[in-house]
Amino acid sequence: MATDAISRTIMSLRGVCFCGYYITSLNYDMLQCSEDKMGRIINNDKQAEIVKRDWLKKRVIPLLTLAFVIAITVGIFLIYGCHPERLAELKNYAYWGAFLISLIGNAAVILAAPVLPILSAIGVTLYPDTGPLGSIIVGLAGGVGAGIGEMTGYMLGYSGQGIVQRVNLYNRLVERLRRWGVLAIFILSIVPFFFDLVGIAAGVLRFPLWKFLLACWLGRTILYVGIVLAAAWGWETILPYFG
Repeated sequence: MATDAISRTIMSLRGVCFCGYYITSLNYDMLQCSEDKMGRIINNDKQAEIVKRDWLKKRVIPLLTLAFVIAITVGIFLIYGCHPERLAELKNYAYWGAFLISLIGNAAVILAAPVLPILSAIGVTLYPDTGPLGSIIVGLAGGVGAGIGEMTGYMLGYSGQGIVQRVNLYNRLVERLRRWGVLAIFILSIVPFFFDLVGIAAGVLRFPLWKFLLACWLGRTILYVGIVLAAAWGWETILPYFG
């Protein structure tokens, strides 16, 4: 009898241990399932966030950038394009006027603005009182304004909007930039025309912004200082012949 009681007790303990083990295993499996499910939910959330960021980067931001550039260009055209005398009035502010004229003229993508004639007029006006130094400062101020203003073309290209990708000149500029980099931007910025396409091409190629601004500023400064000095010296040369 005692042996039977001991056997039943042992069997009961085994049953309790087995139930405990089963319950523990079941809880562990449930915990694993919960963790796996939570992991899938987190991964899905991360993927959704990545898709959202890509959508913003590829769609919304380029469209906003394009709208911003168009707004600047249209605003400049309405304020100064339809009333060019307003742009000419800025020359009364001397060096600040040179900066603003160059900034506005270069920020207007594709639209032509009489930046060089107005800067030359400022240099000629200041030359009798300041000599060559005044003309040089006018050119420097204009170069700074040009470097900042040309950012609109760069932004337009960086936004990924291939507006001029079918233009042969644009395609040639892209090849030059890929081959020569900052040197091509510097050389082309000395040329008075078509630099908007250079800025767009630099943006499309994701050219480093600081290198673009530096090359643009140096090239435009050389151009403006040279033109303004030439205009001032030329005016001083012919002025005595008119009494």
